[in-house]
Amino acid sequence: MSISSATLHKHLKDIFGFNSFKGRQEQIIQNLLDGKDGMVIMPTGGGKSMCYQLPSLISDGLAIIISPLIALMKNQVDAIRTFSEQKSIAHVLNSSLSKTQINIVMEDIKLGHTKMLYVAPESLIKEEYVSFLKSINISFFAIDEAHCISEWGHDFRPEYRRIREMIDNIGRKPIIALTATATPKVRHDIQKNLKILDSTLFVDSFNRKNLFYDIRPKHNVEKEIIKFIREHSGKSGVIYCLSRKKVEEIAETLQVNGINALPYHAGLDAKTRILNQDAFIMDDCDVIVATIAFGMGIDKPDIRFVIHHDIPKSLEGYYQETGRAGRDDGEGILVTFYSYKDIEKLEKFLSGKPVSEQEIGRQLIMETISFAETAMCRRKYLLHYFGEEFESEDCNTMCDNCRNPKPTFEGKEFVSKLLKAIEVSNETFKAKELAKIMIGERNSLINQHLSTITEIFGSGKDKGIEFWHAVIRQTYVKEIITKEIETYGTIKLTDQGREFLKKPYSFMLTEDHDYEKTSSSPISQKGGVMDDVLFNMLKQLRKKIAKKQSLPPAIIFQESSLIDMANNYPITMEEMSQIQGVGIGKAKKFGSEFMILIEKYVKENNIERPLDMMIKTIVNKSSNKVYIIQSLDKKLSIEDIARAKGLTSEELIKEIETIVESGTKLDLQYMLDDMIDDYEQEEVFDFFKESENFSLEEAREAFAEDEYSDEELRISRIQFISKVGN
Repeated sequence: MSISSATLHKHLKDIFGFNSFKGRQEQIIQNLLDGKDGMVIMPTGGGKSMCYQLPSLISDGLAIIISPLIALMKNQVDAIRTFSEQKSIAHVLNSSLSKTQINIVMEDIKLGHTKMLYVAPESLIKEEYVSFLKSINISFFAIDEAHCISEWGHDFRPEYRRIREMIDNIGRKPIIALTATATPKVRHDIQKNLKILDSTLFVDSFNRKNLFYDIRPKHNVEKEIIKFIREHSGKSGVIYCLSRKKVEEIAETLQVNGINALPYHAGLDAKTRILNQDAFIMDDCDVIVATIAFGMGIDKPDIRFVIHHDIPKSLEGYYQETGRAGRDDGEGILVTFYSYKDIEKLEKFLSGKPVSEQEIGRQLIMETISFAETAMCRRKYLLHYFGEEFESEDCNTMCDNCRNPKPTFEGKEFVSKLLKAIEVSNETFKAKELAKIMIGERNSLINQHLSTITEIFGSGKDKGIEFWHAVIRQTYVKEIITKEIETYGTIKLTDQGREFLKKPYSFMLTEDHDYEKTSSSPISQKGGVMDDVLFNMLKQLRKKIAKKQSLPPAIIFQESSLIDMANNYPITMEEMSQIQGVGIGKAKKFGSEFMILIEKYVKENNIERPLDMMIKTIVNKSSNKVYIIQSLDKKLSIEDIARAKGLTSEELIKEIETIVESGTKLDLQYMLDDMIDDYEQEEVFDFFKESENFSLEEAREAFAEDEYSDEELRISRIQFISKVGN
């Protein structure tokens, strides 16, 4: 059905009220009306739906639109019905309909009232629907979110790979496949699977000029998110988290801090999900905290920011999710919090999966790390990933790297040392051990192989452990080394790495953020350096109290707590209890003198306290804390408690340390008595009394591993803090 450009523009104006097409919409529509297959790659907000909505309304017959989500279908149908007097113009056919509703849909189609039918691929498998649609005049098939077809896509769905088979069962008609994100590899996979390799390819620019890309190290992430939202008060935003549990926690934390936020994830009942989504779309809620279950096809043009609490598992996912900001060409700020520990979690998800799936997953993760840690223009990197050339100067400082360029330096010597260490150690170690070997630090595993690695042990001790972690990550990204998923991250040399060892060449390393740091940042929440004067006064007070009570100063408050006090000036018991590592118990026991000092200091120096950054925390809904305390009262073993809660012994001990360091008193004496003799307990306790920071690291250095195990030292330290400090 060929149609003139003038007639097409008239239909656009008459039906939708638009004076002109966006981008390549007109060519895409004309291609489809000419009976040709098409593959459309168009960024979020580019107007993909128009490419099949207009031709379906002006063609003879019924257009079938295959879509992955019920919520997405409903939104599209509701939207198209607003342009027509007839409700029957568009329908959905999926599992949400009753038998009566299905009969109404089929009757409207038979009468020719319906021009667009939205279906999930699962519906096209049902024999009753296939038989019915065979009898209907179909104009074309549109496959929305076509990246779901590809195993290399960020949202792969197995049932999507059967779509061509379903189309053939009904009767072959022109096919248009549409997606907002597809690398050249994904595009080819989609076309091959749909058997439309000869289709016309339409690729719009992936560049969204109005979006600002920003990757930040994961420090005090909840505080940073609240600070950011308060700086953009009243604006709409989405926060993405990897897990449902984290969605609930962040949403509740925002709520108790006066931010109008709601959660959205697949674990909520359908009614709640719909209510929360509608509240966000209708501006009754400012922020939606969600898993990736939220957002596909959401029609809200004025989302001003998208925050990723966790790094996404692929760049396609990142582009799709961030693309929901600024669809009206207004402001769109994209903040992603990045820690390499999050990457390790994603890698763990791959273990146990088929090898082919692991390879694909590993490649997608590697590309995400590379994007997060690159020193080049984020926009250039992202567009290159999607096969589009872009000059960095055109970014106009609309990414963090262009606004604040990271320095680079020649790293050939360091890479050579690392690869030599991997080779000499027979590719035995994970990243964690390798970094320790480079700086000459031991643990039990390293000690077992010490005779083999003597020549390279400590060969990089002139640099710190985080430096070597950065070298490992950057060589991993360049595929000079690789990780074995099945052996949980053992580092191996690639062929490229072996070539580098034989003939080293220039390798530029980036000086970037310390992505591993998790302690409190020494930067105040107002953006300047923390109050050094107050910090030193607090240290002196801590020392004075510690001396009076014959306690190590860090038993009173750890240094990270003093830093937080110097940043936030707490002067009430509630505020003090919110300081990192304090808690209500410790605040009541030691907080008063510190609050008096801080209040006096604030008045004398006329300081405006950052009250807006005193973040309230939510009550931990997890039963872990209560269960742990009750189990310790019953004198259960570490192994039994851990097993009951599905934790490792290491994870349980960490939880116990957190409970005690927040001021709760526990009694682990029964454990210590089973582990070490009385005189040995006294020896370790004496060490902690004399230690300024009673740090575990110092204890490990002071006592050889054959004297006390790591668990014995940690349990001793917990008991010491609990008995003496709490």
